[in-house]
Amino acid sequence: MTTPPSTLQPPRRPIRELPDELISQIAAGEVVERPASVVRELVDNALDAGATQITLRLQAGGVRLIGVEDNGSGILRSELPNALKRHATSKIASLSDLESVGTMGFRGEALAAICSIAEVSLLTRVDTADEPHGWLLDGRSGELQPTARAPGTTVEVRELFFATPARRKFLKTDATELAHCIEAVRRHALARPDVGFAIWHDGKLVAQWRAVAGGGMDALRQRLADVLGDDFVQQAVALNWPLDAPDDAGAQRLRVWGFAGVPDAARSRADWQFAYVNGRYVRDKTITHAARSAYEDVLHGHRQPVYALFVSLDPARVDVNVHPTKIEVRFRDGREVHQGVRHAVEAALAVPRSGSTAEPASTAPAPAWTPPARQDGFAFRPREPGVEHRVSDIAALWGTGAGEASILRQAQDERVADRMDFTSGSHPNSVRAEPVVAPTHPQPLPTGDWPLGRAIAQLQGVYILAENTQGLVVVDMHAAHERIVYERLKQQLDDQQVASQPLLIPATFSATPDEVATAEDCTEVLKTLGLEVTALSPRTLAVRAVPTTLAQGDPVELARSVLAELGLHDASTVVQRARNELLATMACHGAVRANRRLTLDEMNALLRQMEVTERSDQCNHGRPTWRQVGMKELDALFLRGR
Repeated sequence: MTTPPSTLQPPRRPIRELPDELISQIAAGEVVERPASVVRELVDNALDAGATQITLRLQAGGVRLIGVEDNGSGILRSELPNALKRHATSKIASLSDLESVGTMGFRGEALAAICSIAEVSLLTRVDTADEPHGWLLDGRSGELQPTARAPGTTVEVRELFFATPARRKFLKTDATELAHCIEAVRRHALARPDVGFAIWHDGKLVAQWRAVAGGGMDALRQRLADVLGDDFVQQAVALNWPLDAPDDAGAQRLRVWGFAGVPDAARSRADWQFAYVNGRYVRDKTITHAARSAYEDVLHGHRQPVYALFVSLDPARVDVNVHPTKIEVRFRDGREVHQGVRHAVEAALAVPRSGSTAEPASTAPAPAWTPPARQDGFAFRPREPGVEHRVSDIAALWGTGAGEASILRQAQDERVADRMDFTSGSHPNSVRAEPVVAPTHPQPLPTGDWPLGRAIAQLQGVYILAENTQGLVVVDMHAAHERIVYERLKQQLDDQQVASQPLLIPATFSATPDEVATAEDCTEVLKTLGLEVTALSPRTLAVRAVPTTLAQGDPVELARSVLAELGLHDASTVVQRARNELLATMACHGAVRANRRLTLDEMNALLRQMEVTERSDQCNHGRPTWRQVGMKELDALFLRGR
């Protein structure tokens, strides 16, 4: 009778040391995935050597040849024999160095790993009188020869994966591998405007980015335009957090700067999201989530934002030694980084583009142009000092129904001051104002004080048409007013909590230890959200109250989702998100409806409010609230000048 294969005992294998060559090939499997991996490691070394110009030469997408030339500090002849050895590096010497890495490379295994799967030669020269010429090191034989070269280093990698042909079969076409190599250099180029980069493939120049003189945000803006195109910069806003941060990356405290694309520039894929930590390109969930959450109030659907974000902090507060390719990092205080990135992006996006050329609401002077008065006593005039208005006054302006007005009156708060005074003599809740005398002659076109211009008509009861110095402005009046009301509600409810409704029968569910701990630690936060969750046992939670507006939903699913958010992210972020969803629903009910006929006074009042309201470029659902149609576009429609 034959023994079943499953019961056969495998032969015993002795424990023994692996050969050095096999160890290097295993390391190469972790570090080198494709030619772009080699490019990344070699460019890292060039930047660490202080290079200001880096040239990449490729053949067959990098499979036949990868050559990286730099004008850095070079390598001393006495140190050359160690350059290709495993775990030999000049960048760290102790555990304390490893815990506060300030260089791009530090492992000391890249060159050795590459040498085990390819033919490597190293040509270098230092700029000292002791070594008047360069040296050429053959990676395979170890032979060292004198040669001519300017100060710097050239590393050539030929026939990648020749020693591991099975790996070579997994490579894509030359065009695909070339694209990955260009992307690897592009990521470095975005972070280092002070360094010039050139890429040659099969003898042809395929990409070049010259070093940008100067520094700071202007240099970064120019490099982003060179690498990503002018459209990226034109549709992005600069951010610098905290506001008093220096204009360099040397600060030890947390600093976030860069450029964030406006919501209209969002893409269907997340391929234009660049995040850097201390100059190193990373894919980090904390930064990605923080940036995406900053857009959730202004981004439509599943569109992906575009950005180039740079985070700098003390190297001792971030661990870069968590992934062989150094693409991931671990923060000592992830919530601090999450909060910093989110606040930086939110603050930049909050400024309305429609009012970007106007002064801030707190300091802007009264407008020079006043729209004509309405016959029933409605007036549009600058706010008098000390006069403040409620959200319900906005409801009065648009003539909302009693039900909608009552929703808005839930958030009445005298702390919010309007830049403009919206009053209606025909509404009992409004402040009666004297009518403004209508001018007897056409008014001149407003200047930069009013970027959205003056209203000239209403289209189909849906859109406001306005004229500014650039041409025609088209405004979705419901979407625009919805954002205005929403932002006011958020301001007025800052210090209040969401109303809750007790459940007749508490909803119990089996919970994990993390959920129980979060519920106990965040009792007050949950109450602010209108939730009451208590522990019945070490493994059971009970939901005793839910937000009034969500009383018809599933209390268990609601509690689980909120506890999961609280466990991963900052509590204030979770509270803000939940409250914003409730307020967005309220604002939608309180906004002016389509087919509501407005006077020119009311239209102009809405335009002025848009110019001073945060995030007014998008409605609560992320759709645009206005569009500019320039004179060139209008002329093209009618073939003017042809």
